[in-house]
Amino acid sequence: MAKESDLPSMIRLNIGGKKFCTTVDTLTHREPESMLAAMFSGRHTVCQDSEKGYIFVDRDGEHFRHILNWLRDGVVPTLSEPEYSELLREAEYYQLLGLIERINAVFNKKKEDSEPDSELTRTDIIKCIQSERVRFRGINLSGLDLSKLDLSFVDFSYACLKNVFFSRANLQCAKFRDVDAESSIFHNATLRECEFTGANLRGALLAGASLQSANLQDASLIDCSFCGADLRSAHLQSADLTNANLEGANLEGANLKGAKLTNANLKGANLQRAYLRHVNLRDTHLEGAKLGGANLLGAIR
Repeated sequence: MAKESDLPSMIRLNIGGKKFCTTVDTLTHREPESMLAAMFSGRHTVCQDSEKGYIFVDRDGEHFRHILNWLRDGVVPTLSEPEYSELLREAEYYQLLGLIERINAVFNKKKEDSEPDSELTRTDIIKCIQSERVRFRGINLSGLDLSKLDLSFVDFSYACLKNVFFSRANLQCAKFRDVDAESSIFHNATLRECEFTGANLRGALLAGASLQSANLQDASLIDCSFCGADLRSAHLQSADLTNANLEGANLEGANLKGAKLTNANLKGANLQRAYLRHVNLRDTHLEGAKLGGANLLGAIR
């Protein structure tokens, strides 16, 4: 084991069998909040092959050259839509929020150039939210870029919000009851006390989002990313978190009664005082998770 401070400025990486050479500055400068920056910031230790000097990361290395080019030059490559989806998945894993924004901006631009799916435009939304009470109940807003808007207290219940970009938006106390928000982007959004009861958020990205006391009961959260999200005192009763990534998330005092956590990643998560009675944790990844004071009566481990 070697501390990052002991590593040379030249870094050799083995990403799923593909080998790359780069520098500490490249990995830490452009995206200082990313997983890669954290690995080489001096705060952690990394495993290094003492014979060949490579640091191994168990991910598909196919698109890692694009990751490095982004970190070096801020350039997003021209790719097919399926390749962009693959690169987006890798960017989500490494928590490269700037790259995630740019990829989604490319998707949104393509949608704007084609016939729009949404019934309203971003401009329409901005005009609407200037009124005191706003409702978009049952409206199709698919594919819109609503990032950085103040949408607090807005009622989106029953709306179609597929692939909507809510990055860094203020959505405090907004209502998303029974919405279809599959693959939408909420990273770094403010979602305190929001209602997502019965919502479909499959594949949504909520990394870094503030979800304190949010209500996600009975929601479909399959394949969602909650990396580093704040879910303190959140209501997750009977939510389906199959394959969800909650690595490093703060779930202190959260209620997960009846939640489905098959293959969920809770590594390093804060589950102190969380309600986990009778929850099946057998196929859940809990390495490094904090469970002090959690209610685990009858939990299957």
